[in-house]
Amino acid sequence: MVLNLKNVSLKRSGNWILRDINWNVNQGEHWVLFGLNGAGKTALLNVLNAYEYPTKGNVTVLGKEFGKVPLAENLRKKIGLVSASLQQKFHPGDNAFEIILSGAFASIGLYETPTDEMRDKAISLLKELGCFEYANRNYETLSQGERQRVLIGRALMAEPDLLILDEPTNGLDFLAREQLLESVNRIASASNAPTIIYVTHHAEEILPVFQNTLLLKKGKVFASGRTTDIFSERLMSEFFGINVSVLWSQGRPIIMKN
Repeated sequence: MVLNLKNVSLKRSGNWILRDINWNVNQGEHWVLFGLNGAGKTALLNVLNAYEYPTKGNVTVLGKEFGKVPLAENLRKKIGLVSASLQQKFHPGDNAFEIILSGAFASIGLYETPTDEMRDKAISLLKELGCFEYANRNYETLSQGERQRVLIGRALMAEPDLLILDEPTNGLDFLAREQLLESVNRIASASNAPTIIYVTHHAEEILPVFQNTLLLKKGKVFASGRTTDIFSERLMSEFFGINVSVLWSQGRPIIMKN
């Protein structure tokens, strides 16, 4: 089991940010974490990455039970995280190749000498993600979509058991979004793919490969299960509090207000 959360709650400044979260993710499964802004998605990701510890409940991530074994750095090396907050931490003068290589050391910046094997792997990821043509360009000169591809490559560099993509298409135009989603689909469909959690509030981004969805609303699990069951008109209307229609195109849901 990759994740096992039992009655997890998180209180911050006297307020409950998460309440009674129960969530199991098995190896080989790909999940969507879906919720509107303020639903508690970031707080839940902070718990999964051991940046915050739950006020109540039990958390086990990749076989490590919180409170029973040392966590932090050892756990995070097995988790590939791609998020907007991470994007702001890199030195603008680092090039795409260096940033992907830094993933082998889980460092912000490249301070150690990579092996030839690491370099070969980074080049392979550059090609796989369509980044090779701008491998030597500085990070600050890359478009938002190009930066996201580089960060995904960095996350994959250490061959993580769990890959978390936190709103990876934010700020992308339609074409850049679809190109990035194609890369995500290839990664998720590979035989040696890590378990992936795709975090979003845009239903139309949800690819067929993400067969499971957890709905988060106001810090609580609203529903979880098969994506095709979760994105029903009845459940989505209850979730949003308005009547909506759900259309499916190429295995992806599209939500419209009635």
